[in-house]
Amino acid sequence: MEVTERREGDVTILMLSGSLDSNTSSVLEDRIMARVQEGDQRLILDFGRLDYISSAGLRVLNKATKKLGPGGGRIILCSMQDYIREVFEIAGFDYILPIVPSLEEALAKV
Repeated sequence: MEVTERREGDVTILMLSGSLDSNTSSVLEDRIMARVQEGDQRLILDFGRLDYISSAGLRVLNKATKKLGPGGGRIILCSMQDYIREVFEIAGFDYILPIVPSLEEALAKV
């Protein structure tokens, strides 16, 4: 998995490509936790090029949400393939994390 990062104002955008699984979830976890440690409170994860997500990837997102929550931080997910979104729906994560169709909508919502 590859994670590309950019900023738009005070929003950090992490663009994921490849597979988010037990072999690669630590890459995303380290990236998100580094952002949170530096004080970032508004994160967007762009899943447009993500091909696969396992329960290990969901665990990372759950941990990040819990870390950001008390400080008023927020994570928004965007640009998911239908089969990736189905994983979130089956796991009930679509009730925990906001999921929007596009990066533009995520920027407007964060």
